[in-house]
Amino acid sequence: MKRAPALALGLVLIATPAFAVDDPSEMLPNKQQEQRAEAIGAQLRCLVCQNESIEDSSADLARDLRHVVREHVARGESDRQIMAWMTARYGEFVRLKPRLSVGTVMLWAMPVLALLAGLAAAATMLRRRHEAPPLSEEERRRVAELSNATGQD
Repeated sequence: MKRAPALALGLVLIATPAFAVDDPSEMLPNKQQEQRAEAIGAQLRCLVCQNESIEDSSADLARDLRHVVREHVARGESDRQIMAWMTARYGEFVRLKPRLSVGTVMLWAMPVLALLAGLAAAATMLRRRHEAPPLSEEERRRVAELSNATGQD
């Protein structure tokens, strides 16, 4: 019996994201449209909270963006149209999962390319370190003089 309040509190905390919409009046009357709006909002980044979706954030800007998404859904626009509108308005950064493009491929490949460049530079430096430069004519003459002075050939 002592565990019941803790269990109830745990269940409430687990269900917290379900209460992301602050005001029930924000929700669309059509349940399918509301689910679509929530799914689209879950893919959009809160521009204030950075790593939260607009559905999870309680920032004022996130609430405004949820309202905009619901307006577009209510107008009957497709998910792609809504995402394109949001991206055109707020940039690629508004997407929590950016589209695959040359820029994103370069971004993901850059650590591997930097590691390969570092390994190539280190290998080149190690190879040059073991190679002794040839003696100049003056150095050869000096070595010969020192060898003759000490009696070595």
